Amino acid sequence: MNDDNLPAPGAPDIDIARAAKMQPILKLAEERLGVPAEALVPYGHFKAKLSLNYIDTLKERSKGKLVLVTAITPTPAGEGKTTTSVGLCDGLNAIGVNSMVCLREPSLGPCFGMKGGAAGGGRAQVLPMEDINLHFNGDFHAITSAHNLLSAMIDNHLHWGNELGIDSRRVTWRRVVDMNDRALRNINVGLGGPANGVPRESGFDITVASEIMAIFCLATDFADLQRRLGDIIVARRHDKSPVTARDIGADGAMAVLLKDALAPNLVQTIEHNPAFIHGGPFANIAHGCNSVMATRTALSLCDVVVTEAGFGADLGAEKFLDIKCRQSGLRPDAVVLVATVRALKMQGGVDKKDLAAPDPGAVERGAANIARHIENLKKFGLTPVMALNHFSADTPEEVAVVERLCADQGMRIAIARHWAEGGKGAAALAEAVKEQLDSGAPELNFIYPDKMSLAEKINTVATKIYGAANISLSTVAARALREFEKLGYGDLPVCIAKTQYSFSTDPSALGAPEGHTLTVREARLSAGAGFVVAVCGDIMTMPGLPRSPAALNIGLDENGEIVGLA
Repeated sequence: MNDDNLPAPGAPDIDIARAAKMQPILKLAEERLGVPAEALVPYGHFKAKLSLNYIDTLKERSKGKLVLVTAITPTPAGEGKTTTSVGLCDGLNAIGVNSMVCLREPSLGPCFGMKGGAAGGGRAQVLPMEDINLHFNGDFHAITSAHNLLSAMIDNHLHWGNELGIDSRRVTWRRVVDMNDRALRNINVGLGGPANGVPRESGFDITVASEIMAIFCLATDFADLQRRLGDIIVARRHDKSPVTARDIGADGAMAVLLKDALAPNLVQTIEHNPAFIHGGPFANIAHGCNSVMATRTALSLCDVVVTEAGFGADLGAEKFLDIKCRQSGLRPDAVVLVATVRALKMQGGVDKKDLAAPDPGAVERGAANIARHIENLKKFGLTPVMALNHFSADTPEEVAVVERLCADQGMRIAIARHWAEGGKGAAALAEAVKEQLDSGAPELNFIYPDKMSLAEKINTVATKIYGAANISLSTVAARALREFEKLGYGDLPVCIAKTQYSFSTDPSALGAPEGHTLTVREARLSAGAGFVVAVCGDIMTMPGLPRSPAALNIGLDENGEIVGLA
């Protein structure tokens, strides 16, 4: 239920979040989920982790239904996918459906960079917003520490005689930090003489691109976590045979660092509905989904679970389906595709500064982007519900363009006003999703089979999902893919790292471009996570800060309160 004491819609998200009255998390867990206090590890009054021992007791429970929220191709105008996920959860509860939401944890990189926080917006937020967007319960710090422990142990092994015969030129394991820092992309380590290690080239990725983050989010339990950590390939010997984290002897210590983090984090929405926020791989450079642990646990605790996949459906939903669902056995019972009139105008060629002016023609042109995403989801056997995230400047003529498209596609559509009105503003969307759920579960079709070659899998995603004519493998990438297959990893799914702003590798190519070439410059094996990463175009696994990063506006006021966090 909305709190009438909240600031009016349009107030800064942080002001709305701070004005909301939270319920003590132990009370909420018991009353809403039937989880006893002793099953929780509190992190203050309003956050807690659900113990792994308690999660083990839930395995025999009946499972709820899973709703995947995805979106059209992102634009600077914003689509509001996380906000819609939270709003849909509140909306479902408002119409009497016992629901919770599972989201990814925000990274400090985009929080202080260009994107800002990721706790929803307006009256559809998860709380405590400031904690969630900043250090939260320490999961990312644990992942960063585990990753860099392995890095340190590799260099230590090289220093103390290199018993495994590692070729120092073929160490593939880099370091990570949860911050956008382009100066660290490529570095030299081990400088300063024999006492300081073996000199070699290395670099940093952002924590959310770490294979350990992917493992963390795909692991089904602690034993699976440690097995996957041990399977990480970190280097090659002079004969090019692989060296794993298990060979280095780091898997046990890494698992210890992740032990507490593996338990899902329980928080709440503004309307006091439960939410798990756990794990956070990016969708443009990783697989873009919250943890399997959180999703499975939520399905044991309530009737409907709302989860999201990162960025547009071409990246996030494809990876959710082809990687997370393939590995975990999870299947979505319904899919929601989020769009805004504003974003469609930008896809239709309107400059951001001109978005307030009515332009049904631009919406019509931009609707080609929606049509491509709908077509793609149907290839998986999924017909989405359209959530048109409403802005006050939207005109009936512009909305009608999207409604006609959905009618032509045989889709349900709902105008969603959760940002301004909370759960009651998402009631129409919730009803549409409930109707979709009641109509029966779809049969999921993966876009490619396991036995297809890695290059063919990349080509299938490029041509069937991105609208490309073909792919272009660099010599380095082609050689790597052949080597991975010889090592026995040819059955793995592929995780394509590319720009989120276009179906192509050109971020300026809006709408639904066709006939382009997907250029793969590098291939990386994530043996522990269980997929192969194809690095395409100019995408970086370590982003940089923009000219005017969000950090410039974040600080503390005279009362010690955080300001500028959005």
